[in-house]
Amino acid sequence: MEFMPTPYYQLLGIAVTLAGVGMAAAYLYYRKKPKGCLNPEKFIEFKLVKKTQLSPNTARFRFALPTPTSVLGLPVGHHMYPSGRMSHHFREMREGDYLPVMGPKGSFKYKPGQVRAFGMLAGGFGINPMFALIRAILENPKDKTNLHLIYACVSLEEMSLKPPTAWNGGTGFITKEMIQTHCPAPAPDIQILRCGPPAMNKAMEAHLNALGYTSDMQFEF
Repeated sequence: MEFMPTPYYQLLGIAVTLAGVGMAAAYLYYRKKPKGCLNPEKFIEFKLVKKTQLSPNTARFRFALPTPTSVLGLPVGHHMYPSGRMSHHFREMREGDYLPVMGPKGSFKYKPGQVRAFGMLAGGFGINPMFALIRAILENPKDKTNLHLIYACVSLEEMSLKPPTAWNGGTGFITKEMIQTHCPAPAPDIQILRCGPPAMNKAMEAHLNALGYTSDMQFEF
């Protein structure tokens, strides 16, 4: 998610892969952190103010925060979820509808400089927590953490974050060789993060185990 102020309200943008089963959000760094409007124990309703279809399976949804001064209050790497089936909610929603959401949820904890490097394996909607972490690190000039991202998607059209120019990089499934080439090698001061469809997460775990990454070096959103 991204926060986009307007003269009348702040908008909360969500890039959602409709076939996905999770929802994560980008994190906006504040020098002063006012209390967020989310509640981890009950659902809070947000109004859909803009829906943009990006591809047959992907759309961007922007929700208004309750007041012009409200902040979402979603920590890096945490997520929130709607009541009921998410894909059904988003397929049926129209501008002006309200979505009940609960959060923040998640066990990922981030502190600047907690590791020397993050390797990131993202598939489809799984780019969201990676983007949140990347943004938080890049917006903090004191955080020198190195970042290595492999992002896989069915097609360029389905990507939430598209390359600025024509793609001439790798294609196909993420392999052990790709991980060896583009991610930091196993070490106590690195961590490999993964987020994607269940089958991808299972395959990535097998690759990482085979390459010598211990459980302490891995985290799945």
